[in-house]
Amino acid sequence: MLFVGVTAATAQRLPDHIYMSTIKTPLLFQQNDQQSIPLLHLQSSDLVELHFDDLSGIPKNYYYTYQLCNADWTLAQLNPFDYISGFPQNRISMYRMSSVAQTKYVHYQVLLPEKNCVPTKSGNYIVKVFLDGDTSKLAFTKRLYVLDEKVTVGAGITQPYGSDIMRTHQKVQVNVGTKELNILSPGKQTKLLILQNNKYTGAGFITQPTFIRGNNFEYSTEDAHQVFEAGKEYRWVDVRSFRFESDRVVRTDRSTNPLTIIVKPDFTRNDARYLYFMDTNGWTSISSTELINPWWQGDYANVNFTYVPAKLQALPGKEVFIVGQLTGNILGDTAKMDFDPTVGAYTKTLLLKQGYYSYTYMTKNINAPYTTASFEPTEGNYWEAENEYTVFYYYRSLSGRHDELIGFTKVNSRNQLRTR
Repeated sequence: MLFVGVTAATAQRLPDHIYMSTIKTPLLFQQNDQQSIPLLHLQSSDLVELHFDDLSGIPKNYYYTYQLCNADWTLAQLNPFDYISGFPQNRISMYRMSSVAQTKYVHYQVLLPEKNCVPTKSGNYIVKVFLDGDTSKLAFTKRLYVLDEKVTVGAGITQPYGSDIMRTHQKVQVNVGTKELNILSPGKQTKLLILQNNKYTGAGFITQPTFIRGNNFEYSTEDAHQVFEAGKEYRWVDVRSFRFESDRVVRTDRSTNPLTIIVKPDFTRNDARYLYFMDTNGWTSISSTELINPWWQGDYANVNFTYVPAKLQALPGKEVFIVGQLTGNILGDTAKMDFDPTVGAYTKTLLLKQGYYSYTYMTKNINAPYTTASFEPTEGNYWEAENEYTVFYYYRSLSGRHDELIGFTKVNSRNQLRTR
């Protein structure tokens, strides 16, 4: 089972988590592409960018290291020298004090991998950032993927066959060409993982192919991990400028520091007709319409989100979450909204940096596992919705000590484009 929620018992095992309250906006993405999964091809010139802010406003000695993990993000039982070429720890030397912004912070950034600290094995990695060379002073962690492409992965989106879900869900069919790779026991040696819009919520492994045709493995079941609620296009808020209010902003309170931005209320869409519009599927883009460099000039604001349920009544037995990269794509305390009976709506305030934010609302039953989260009460589900699916294929040899990442692809449900 994959980790999808933040609880006291699991917090120390999460691969994407902030441990220090002064750390804000930690982002890891492919060079020059904020809307991308941080993925490196093994022994290539690929680079990813790591950015984060420390709102203490005081420069500190931050270090980073890599931790190799298995497909389910449990730690691989290998010594760091087995999967890191060079120094196991490196200091982040590039930082800059904020300028122009009223909120004072120190912005740190680094291009990974650096030549003296390079991952040498494929698989899932946790990038750990910590203080003073002491890993017990952990600041935050981020996911990183290293791909050694040994198989070809193709994917396509179809409607499910089930009459009860064919108009509300999307099915991801996957074909894996194993080439010359000798996989003796697919059920034990391989794992297929599909993410919808980069969310681990509800994701799970498929280990057994539906059909095996020579060197081709076909995955075409209507298993819960291969069929997804389609939802609707993501909502958005544009706060690239604090001077000019975008069409999704009600007003800006400049008497507070940081200032406060009130977003227009979001209403239930589960009974509304489907309408396609361009969205960014939950991604965040740190940017500005006025600044030269938003990384160290961008300001922060407390952004107030409001979700208005039907009849202004709390959803019985449900918890409501705001989901997107702005909350780490994880259902937990950071994403959970509180119902305010005085206004008949769910509210959430997030401290956000200037940029463009895409988000949606999900619910789950109280005390239910996070894997049961659904779009249905808040957004509704429509087969036609545009979603991006990312497919990972893992393999472990019979004598292997960790899960290798050997296949990867992305597919869009609307245009069926496959990208790498």
